[in-house]
Amino acid sequence: MIIYTACLTLGLLFAIISAFAGHLFGGHDGGDIGTGGHAEAGYDHSGVPGISFFSPTVLACFVTAFGACGLVLSHNESTRSVWISAPLSSIAGAVMAFIALCLFNWMFSKTQSSSESHVASLMGQTASIITPIPANGVGEIAYVQGGSRYTAPARTQNGVPVAAGKPVRITNIVGTTYYVEAVN
Repeated sequence: MIIYTACLTLGLLFAIISAFAGHLFGGHDGGDIGTGGHAEAGYDHSGVPGISFFSPTVLACFVTAFGACGLVLSHNESTRSVWISAPLSSIAGAVMAFIALCLFNWMFSKTQSSSESHVASLMGQTASIITPIPANGVGEIAYVQGGSRYTAPARTQNGVPVAAGKPVRITNIVGTTYYVEAVN
């Protein structure tokens, strides 16, 4: 029964500390591990954003469910034996962890988006030159999309220079370079 209590307590403490630490510190203090500092986020084996079965969140769900179920089963006369309560608690923990895994992966799949459609919608949009574009050289533009301001390297289609502050129209995008033409 001590093991069940410890598992339940540790799982709940992990959830509470994660919630407060994520809220207070933004979840970025663990260092960048290739997932933007979020240990539970990243790419699973399929290359789709989501979490794996071995993420801290899913493992904490397993430990918490194992402890809670174990406590309940150890107080019932027919399942008081550790030989009955431990396997049943393990199954309950695995089921709850699987449900959490499916829930989080479903949420990640619904919230992911692609920037491809956004890039395609930039053709013809006006922008401002923030770093002058020299003749046959590269400068920088700023544009607004979806209420957010973005900057990008830019060249002119015909190689003519454009001074800072001048309005331009985006005519083409190749890789990360935006091709623009001056707006009269």
